[in-house]
Amino acid sequence: MIEAVTRTAGVLDGRIAAFLARETAAFEQAHPRSRAALQGGASGWLGGVPMHWMKDWPSPFPLVAAEASGSHLIDLDGHRLDDFCLGDTGSMFGHSPPPVAKAIRRQARHGLTYMLPTAAALEAGRLLRRTFGEFRWQVALSASDANRFALRVARAVTGRRKVLVFNGCYHGTVDDTMVMLEGGRTRPRPGLVGQVADLASKAVAVEFNDIGAVEAALATGEIAAILTEPVMTNSCMVLPEAGFHDALRTLSRRYGAVLILDETHTLSSGLGGYGRVHSLSPDILVVGKCVAGGMPAAVWGLTPDLAARFAAYDAARPEGHSGMGTTLAANPMQFACLCATLSEVMTPEAYARMEKGSDRLARGLSAVISRVEAPWHVVRVGARVEFICAPGPLRNGSEAARAHHPRLEAAVHLGLLNRGSLIAPFHNMMLVSPVTRNRQIDRLITAFDAILTELFA
Repeated sequence: MIEAVTRTAGVLDGRIAAFLARETAAFEQAHPRSRAALQGGASGWLGGVPMHWMKDWPSPFPLVAAEASGSHLIDLDGHRLDDFCLGDTGSMFGHSPPPVAKAIRRQARHGLTYMLPTAAALEAGRLLRRTFGEFRWQVALSASDANRFALRVARAVTGRRKVLVFNGCYHGTVDDTMVMLEGGRTRPRPGLVGQVADLASKAVAVEFNDIGAVEAALATGEIAAILTEPVMTNSCMVLPEAGFHDALRTLSRRYGAVLILDETHTLSSGLGGYGRVHSLSPDILVVGKCVAGGMPAAVWGLTPDLAARFAAYDAARPEGHSGMGTTLAANPMQFACLCATLSEVMTPEAYARMEKGSDRLARGLSAVISRVEAPWHVVRVGARVEFICAPGPLRNGSEAARAHHPRLEAAVHLGLLNRGSLIAPFHNMMLVSPVTRNRQIDRLITAFDAILTELFA
C-alpha cells in the first residue's frame, strides 16, 4: 500500500515535521537559562507568563529577554538577536530611542502621574496635529482603549448601535470587533474568553474590499461606525484595492456613519501613517503602539466637525462616568515620550531609512521565493514586510485565513530564530527600524534562503 504524500503550501508535510523537530531540539539545547528561569518563576503567573500571548511564540518555550537596544535583543542565555519583531511594532523606531530615554529620565525626576495637564501635554497636542492632521485629540494607554472610546463617540453622535468591521480584522481587545463572517452571517469569533453577549447584536462583519457588502450593511440605517485598518495586518496582510478607501469615505457620509481609521499597525507606511501618505480623510483617527517610542500610549482624534457634534452631545449628558479614560491615562510620562518621539524620532529621515531597508528585505525574500519556486509571495507596507505562504495578492479576510499555515510558519520562524533573526510570532511580520543595518537584513535573507532551500529541496 502506498501512503499518500501531502503538502502544505508546496512543502512536504513530513519534511516540515522533521525540520521542526530538529530546530526544536536545537533551541532547547541553546536556551537552558530561559527554560530554568521560566520553570522557577512560573508559579506566580497564570499560565506561567505575565501575559498569555507571550506563549504564542513558535519556540517550545518563550525566550526570556535580558536587554534590548537599537535593533538588537539579548536573551538570558546571552544570544544577541537581530530584532525584526520590535515588540510587534511597539518599538518600531528601535528599542529605547535616545531622545525618549532622555525624556523618561528627565520626567522621572519631576513625578510620574498628576491627573493634571503639563506644558508637554500642550506641546504634544501641537505635534500630533502637525504629524497626523487637524484632529482634536485624547490620550489612552492602549489602542484597544482608544478604539473603545472612539466607538462610544460614534454611537453617541449617531444614536445607532452597530459597528461595521471587516472579516479577519484586528482592533485589539475590543469585544465589539471579535466577530467573523461565516456562511454570509456575522457570528462571534471563537476564542474570546468569557464571552456572554451576542456580539452580532452590535457588530456586522463584511469582507475587506467588498464595497457592495459595505453599502448593503450601511443601508440598514443601523451602523454607527465603520472601524477599519487601512491595510489588514493581523491576518496575512491584505492590501486595499484601488478606490476602496474613497468608496468607504463616500458611503459613510451618504449613510451617516462615522469612519474610524485604526493606524496602530500601519504607522509603518510613512510619516503621518497610511492615511496621511494616501490622503485619506477619516472622522476619527486611532494611533497606538510606537507613537510614544515604546512607552504605553495611544491617541485618538476627532475631526473638528465631529468634535463639535460630540461637544453638543456631551453638554447635554448628565454628570457622571463617561466610560472613557482611565486614571493613569494622560500621565506626564506619556506626554514627555510623545513629544520626544514626534519631534525627534518619528522624522522624515527615519522613515527614509526604514523604506530603504524594508525594500532591500522585501526584494531579498522575494528572490529566495522565486529561486526555490515556492507558491508564496511577499507584501510590504512601508517598513512592514511579510512573507505569505500562498500565492497573492490576497483580497480579503477569508483568503487570508486560508493562506495561514501555522505549523509551516512555526518551522520557518523557529529556523530564523535559531539562526539569529527574531520576527513577530503573529503571522510572518518583520519590521525594519531606522537603526536596522543592511548586514542584519542580509543575515535574515541568508537564513531564509537556507531554510527554504531545505524545505523545498
